[in-house]
Amino acid sequence: MSDVQMSARSLEALLGDWRGGASAYLALSDRIRLLTLDGRIPVDSRLPAERDLSARLGLSRTTVAAAYRRLRETGFLVSVRGSGSMARLPGGTPSLTVNDGSGILDFSKATMPAIPALAAAAVAAAADLPRHLNDSGFDPIGLPELRAAIADRYTVRGLPTGPEQIMVTIGAQHAIALLARVLLSRGDRAVIETPTYPHAYEALRAAGARLMPVSVSAGEADAAAATHGWDEAALVQTLQRSNPVLGYLMPDFHNPTGQSMPVDQRERVLAAAARQGTVLIADETMAEFNIDRPGEFMPFAAYADPALPGTAVSIGSVGKSVWGGIRVGWIRAEPALIRKLVAARTANDLGTPILEQLIVTRLLPQMPAILAERCDALRLTRDHLEERLAARFPDWTVPHVDGGVTTWVNLGSPVSSQLALSARTHGVIVPAGPRFGIDGAFERFMRIPFCYSVSELDRAVDALGHAWDALGRHPVPDTGYLADVV
Repeated sequence: MSDVQMSARSLEALLGDWRGGASAYLALSDRIRLLTLDGRIPVDSRLPAERDLSARLGLSRTTVAAAYRRLRETGFLVSVRGSGSMARLPGGTPSLTVNDGSGILDFSKATMPAIPALAAAAVAAAADLPRHLNDSGFDPIGLPELRAAIADRYTVRGLPTGPEQIMVTIGAQHAIALLARVLLSRGDRAVIETPTYPHAYEALRAAGARLMPVSVSAGEADAAAATHGWDEAALVQTLQRSNPVLGYLMPDFHNPTGQSMPVDQRERVLAAAARQGTVLIADETMAEFNIDRPGEFMPFAAYADPALPGTAVSIGSVGKSVWGGIRVGWIRAEPALIRKLVAARTANDLGTPILEQLIVTRLLPQMPAILAERCDALRLTRDHLEERLAARFPDWTVPHVDGGVTTWVNLGSPVSSQLALSARTHGVIVPAGPRFGIDGAFERFMRIPFCYSVSELDRAVDALGHAWDALGRHPVPDTGYLADVV
């Protein structure tokens, strides 16, 4: 049995604004089902007792009992006398296939298949491996040649960097979690965008941060927003008034909105952070997926005051550009922070695999050509998805993005969670908008990636169309929820 107990208060925070036009027990069970499918309720965790949850939500115990009973009937909950009710996935984790015309399309992962050159690079890297076999193989900072190659990439892009400023990690998510653990103490404030990359706010929360959200809007998709992009006034005010220890930003092709922070805004935000002593973590895993963005953009840290070099820390990886299965990322920071990170790292892991580092070392010199090929493919699929969505869903607002791999669609009604559930029955997994919020918001929005093949995008749009039509036959009242949020 699991020893993870979810309190009624924790579940209430995850539920967000779950009440809709359906009966309360149906709406509650549907939201718990979605949270389980999304992984926000871990499988095998114990849900709150019916009495505790009913008191927390202001419902009758009969309503909660009916919701739990429906979850048991559909295989999402199992109740054992004396042990409580535990979250489950019916039939275990589903088998997901996205390339053979059968199975389920998994659009929860905004990433591409491996580059064609990867297999040859792996074979060549394996030939380099013997010269490392006399060492322990535990490498907490990164191979010297890889760190030098990463530093050179930053220098070429306009940010002079030396190998002593680079630490190699097990992907970008590992980098975020490690930085949060080293820089934050429990109760410290941390600025974060909203919407945002879900695993980033999870890492900050796990480190004990008190999250301070600042909105990012997606242009025409956010009709209520006065301007698109970052709410600079709110961001600067949060820095000034809250004195956050750190901030997490994705300034280039933001996930999920696809927005990029203008150069002059970067300078002002970095200056405001420097005045407060706030460290800004720039997640640049999407930074070089420039399809047709006008202007010239250097790495975020290049716009910081040279006299205060510790204001910005950069994160990168090859998970998007090369393949998600190559778990190599990095942190660019001042040497003093790199030393702290290395010292703290061994509490959780003992280093990045040598063979994968050798593969990336061989591929980095080819990165300009790799990125050009990726962006050419993304231009085609982006344009195709925008055209298909406009034709199939004329009431949706689909913003045009000039880079990245996702678009942040405004559905026009707060039904994202219900649409995500319905879409699964039609063969596509797509995360609901609230997955990208920190408080259950964004029910009007859905992130749709365009980094899949044209045929897969067509399948996904058709599945969403069937799911949308099903919702149309059973309309949900517009509660106005989110109108004041985005």
